[in-house]
Amino acid sequence: MGAEADGGEKQLKFLIYGRTGWIGGFLGKLCEERGIQYEYGSGRLENRLSLEADITAVKPSHVFNAAGVTGRPNVDWCESHKAETIRTNVVGTLTLADVCRQNNLILINYATGCIFEYDSSHTLGSGHGFKEDDTPNFTGSFYSKTKAMVEDLLENYDNVCTLRVRMPISSDLTNPRNFITKITRYDKVVDIPNSMSILDELLPISLEMAKRNLTGIWNFTNPGVVSHNEILEMYRDYVDPSFRWKNFTLEEQAKVIVAPRSNNELDASKLKKEFPHLLSIKDSLLKYVFHPNHHNPALLQPS
Repeated sequence: MGAEADGGEKQLKFLIYGRTGWIGGFLGKLCEERGIQYEYGSGRLENRLSLEADITAVKPSHVFNAAGVTGRPNVDWCESHKAETIRTNVVGTLTLADVCRQNNLILINYATGCIFEYDSSHTLGSGHGFKEDDTPNFTGSFYSKTKAMVEDLLENYDNVCTLRVRMPISSDLTNPRNFITKITRYDKVVDIPNSMSILDELLPISLEMAKRNLTGIWNFTNPGVVSHNEILEMYRDYVDPSFRWKNFTLEEQAKVIVAPRSNNELDASKLKKEFPHLLSIKDSLLKYVFHPNHHNPALLQPS
């Protein structure tokens, strides 16, 4: 089996978009660790000719899209830059999917699960999460609105694997994109249970999904939910015993943000069935994030 696995690895060559992004950079490191050939795409997603040139030059076995506009410092940016958001998140993603289909290539597309919000059928704390075939019900932010539109259109492409990432977390607690890093730096946080994605565990799974040529929509989160306070309690207990934080309500939060934020639970049973070793969100947080950073002195320095 080992020789067959090695042989399979040699046939793989991944073309990755999003070199400068958090997930894109992470994917490159994973490929290096696993001896998988990869190259970063140099073309712009909205430029079809540049994508075709990349595919001709690289001759990939699979394409990964980790490029996209999320906004800096946060998604509120998209509210005032709608054309730029559409250009990348809608036009660019659809163009890449179409070029991949034309070349008989599977596209692994890192999307978002922030297209749902708790409702009367999926109430907070019920454990009844949104499934892959549920219709998005959150359009509070322009970012989420464009993502829901694209997901709907991509369903018509049989070569696309859509991975719904939510509130991504990694073991690198210095990364400003890390959900934990973000909330430890906020003056106040809301305390709502949510589905989240531990990248250290899930991104290797996405490479395996490519190897298995999986397509369709997948809730790409760890099973279960965790609240902001539960994460900050872990952070205090494992990383910084002196850490303190304050809570505020959704109504209070609304006064300091431009667009509403999505809060939901996604049903990860489809992913868990395909990858039975997938850990629950709290177990994954402990294994991949907090145990490796236990009393990490580098994180205790004043920023």
